[in-house]
Amino acid sequence: MTRRELDAAGITDPALRSDYSRCRQLNARHGRTYFLATRLLPLERRSAVHALYGFARWADDIVDDLDRRLTPDERDLLLKRLEGDLAHGLRNGGGAEPVVRAVADTAARHGIEVDLFSDFLASMRADLTVADYPTYADLRAYMHGSAAVIGLQMLPVLGTVVPREEAAPHAAALGVAFQLTNFLRDVGEDLDRGRVYLPADLLAAHGVDRPLLEWSRRSGRRDPRIRAALVAAEALTRGVYRTAEPGIAMLDPRVRPCIRTAFTLYGGILDAIARHDYTVLHRRAVVSRRRRAATAAAGVLKVAGARWHAAHAAQPAALERKGPDRD
Repeated sequence: MTRRELDAAGITDPALRSDYSRCRQLNARHGRTYFLATRLLPLERRSAVHALYGFARWADDIVDDLDRRLTPDERDLLLKRLEGDLAHGLRNGGGAEPVVRAVADTAARHGIEVDLFSDFLASMRADLTVADYPTYADLRAYMHGSAAVIGLQMLPVLGTVVPREEAAPHAAALGVAFQLTNFLRDVGEDLDRGRVYLPADLLAAHGVDRPLLEWSRRSGRRDPRIRAALVAAEALTRGVYRTAEPGIAMLDPRVRPCIRTAFTLYGGILDAIARHDYTVLHRRAVVSRRRRAATAAAGVLKVAGARWHAAHAAQPAALERKGPDRD
């Protein structure tokens, strides 16, 4: 399927095709839910999405360093090198890393704003030193770079049926909704890395602080105050989904099934969290394979419908351009 995607996107240079394939591999390995939804995109748009995700994944892996082999200074140095490599790639093309070469090519092809990449890397750098967020406003400032800009980067690739600036707030909100979902799902894992992404003011409103979270994580015991805070975090996240949802209808009809599928699957993570009674400090909530498959199957049917409508809508226009038959 990779070859067909690259051919459809008009990516012919062998080295660049290899770079895009590397991004696709990162997407498939690390983003099961998102990768599944991406398979519903038109062929010619998938490579660009893989490039955007692959670059984001690469930077995120530098910051998180899950093997814990690197010191904070070493991670900062790697991030600075990546930032310099990207700046060069965005100006001149190319780059030292495959993900940089692919994403720089994607930015050039689709006219993606350079500042969005700068904002993203600024948030990645914050993860090296910032361990918590006092208020939701503070967290939103971080998520502008770490999540909202991803939605904004995607808009030129996906295409819209309204002016892009009209769809932009909804696209940004969808990126934030996805990240808030991840924060809620990964509370325990983030705590192990020394980070708390749930805003401190939301936690404090229910009598929760970092030491209580650490106690629960360490002991495996539950506390009703923590549950109440997690319920509030879920409600906050669902509100952001409601803000994002109208934007799906503003997208090119052929890409809507993909984004709707991602919307549904990520919302399903919230459903799983609630179904497991908010035990995210002790277990990871996931959407079952059966539900992912059923949601994807529904998306496939919608893709087929969108393609049918697009083909039939094009027929009258083609006949009109051709004009009446003449003897």
